[in-house]
Amino acid sequence: MDLKFNKNEDQNKLKLSEVNHRFAKIKLGGGKSRIEKHHAKGKMTARERISYLLDSDTESIEIGGFAGDGMYEEHGGCPSAGVVIKIGHIQGKQCIVVANDATVKAGAWFPITGKKNLRAQEIAIENRLPIIYLVDSAGVYLPMQDEIFPDKEHFGRIFRNNAIMSSMGITQISAVMGSCVAGGAYLPIMSDEALIVDKTGSIFLAGSYLVKAAIGESIDNETLGGATTHCEISGVTDYKAKDDIDALDTIKNVIGKIGDFDKAGFNQIESNPPRERQEDIYGILPASRADQYDMLEIIKRLVDNSEFEQYKEDYGQTILTGYARIDGWAVGIVANQRKVVKNGKGEMQFGGVIYSDSADKATRFIANCNQKKIPLVFLQDVTGFMVGSKSEHGGIIKDGAKMVNAVSNSVVPKFTIVIGNSYGAGNYAMCGKAYDPRLIVAWPSAELAVMSGKSAAKVLLQIEKASLEKKGEKITPEKEKALFDQIKSRYDNQVSPFYAAARLWTDAIIDPLDTRKWISMGIEAANHAPIQKPFNLGVLQV
Repeated sequence: MDLKFNKNEDQNKLKLSEVNHRFAKIKLGGGKSRIEKHHAKGKMTARERISYLLDSDTESIEIGGFAGDGMYEEHGGCPSAGVVIKIGHIQGKQCIVVANDATVKAGAWFPITGKKNLRAQEIAIENRLPIIYLVDSAGVYLPMQDEIFPDKEHFGRIFRNNAIMSSMGITQISAVMGSCVAGGAYLPIMSDEALIVDKTGSIFLAGSYLVKAAIGESIDNETLGGATTHCEISGVTDYKAKDDIDALDTIKNVIGKIGDFDKAGFNQIESNPPRERQEDIYGILPASRADQYDMLEIIKRLVDNSEFEQYKEDYGQTILTGYARIDGWAVGIVANQRKVVKNGKGEMQFGGVIYSDSADKATRFIANCNQKKIPLVFLQDVTGFMVGSKSEHGGIIKDGAKMVNAVSNSVVPKFTIVIGNSYGAGNYAMCGKAYDPRLIVAWPSAELAVMSGKSAAKVLLQIEKASLEKKGEKITPEKEKALFDQIKSRYDNQVSPFYAAARLWTDAIIDPLDTRKWISMGIEAANHAPIQKPFNLGVLQV
């Protein structure tokens, strides 16, 4: 171990510590006092409900834990977007669970809440996973209704998805464990089966105050839409539970009786840990995003037995491609090589940059994985495609387009790990969020943006200087530096993994040592959904 390794290790562990510290605060939802009030009503919190529901001896992963982080501060914030989503096992069956957090604005829906719920349904649809809704929500957050109500990707899309999933035969079970009002009342009733907790659960299109105002009828909420009403009179719900535990036990019983699923048939054998020490990742990964390192050393610490069978090893070396296993699952890996290499002509190529030959190699490898029905794993640390006259004359745009085409049309499940840089068109070619990875997560070292903070600040500084000089202002070196620092600080905030995760550009910020678990659980989920169409690149300029 050298000094540089130790410095890298310290820096990366500090970044991970910040992730853990911030997430510990987020997990408190609306705070300890609101949790206590929640408990006083005889109710479990969203996280307690999910923890009880999932099998205790199995792994789970949380989707969108940082969603809403740092957003809506003028409204008091919205930790975890006011909803907790986990993929785990119930009675041995992999499911996705969505639980409103009523300690956050009574479970009201902010714009990011809608986006996060739609992400959960997208995962369920893509992977044909059973989905469980634990409902405890006051409905749309009215001060921001214009950003959550009417558009295609807003609140109403959820009920459309309920109907689509029902037609696809995807199991949906809802438990109303608190408020369920207005348009939100359709969600549990559009599920296959609906439960309601006596005395704490209620479902109605309009509460007692609105009923009084609208039609002059005086009625209490329990009589209007409580458990007795909907289980004995309206027939809206299927099961009455005496408390949260009873409701969750009923869900376990129902899930436990579901038949087996058709499988996609992805290859899996017995799992083996990497031979190389996984914790070394912290020391190998540079503290600075500008520094070079050997991505192959990272791969060896992620794959079973540290075995990676390279495809076209000596060609297009700024992208590594090859076959491996992760937790026993066969995978094809496409990774950005971050060290300077020599191509076949003896020319130096920069690490993290996609050249024509590496784009061509990746395109062929992606096609091969589709032919063999092997899931793809993308390890991103990319600054973009190579620029300049030599690259342009060599057809870099055409070769880059071929790679984007292959990623876009891939029919095998794709999983993206943002290890470091994820800049510009490199993000697209390496299966960024716009290219439908089944799961996309970031390490604490990740940066997502059009370009690096330093490069962007230089461009924006020139624009700002030109504008000020046009107004007659003199730009001294001191003022230029102050402007640069101000612009870079603002931009750096936007490239951080927290900014991306808050907006659901990624599903999570994870400890690098959890990467194997995320990929394994992702492929297990994808195995529920047999591939329905052949791989076809369409019109491709060869």
